[in-house]
Amino acid sequence: MILYGLKTCDTCRKAVKALPDAEYVDVRKDGVAPEVLERAFAQFGEKLVNKSSTTWRQLDEDQRARPPLDLIAEHPTLMKRPLIEEGDKMWLGWGKDVQAELAG
Repeated sequence: MILYGLKTCDTCRKAVKALPDAEYVDVRKDGVAPEVLERAFAQFGEKLVNKSSTTWRQLDEDQRARPPLDLIAEHPTLMKRPLIEEGDKMWLGWGKDVQAELAG
């Protein structure tokens, strides 16, 4: 299991604590492989972009109109977090549904 997140993100910290065996990838430091982002976008669509983030609010309208995967590649902190990958399954965020399924 791989958990993509940010060390400064409280939600990511909660997920890491609940999933101690998951490999942690810091999206700011290490980025996310393009094929992982493509699979995530195919599954989650626009929800993959965190439009309530500080980074999003700093973008102008022209930048916001760019393709979501290009934006996330350029600004990894725009990705909603955490993104959790295990085999061919993916989960986005750390809501009650994801917690119930993964942290049991």
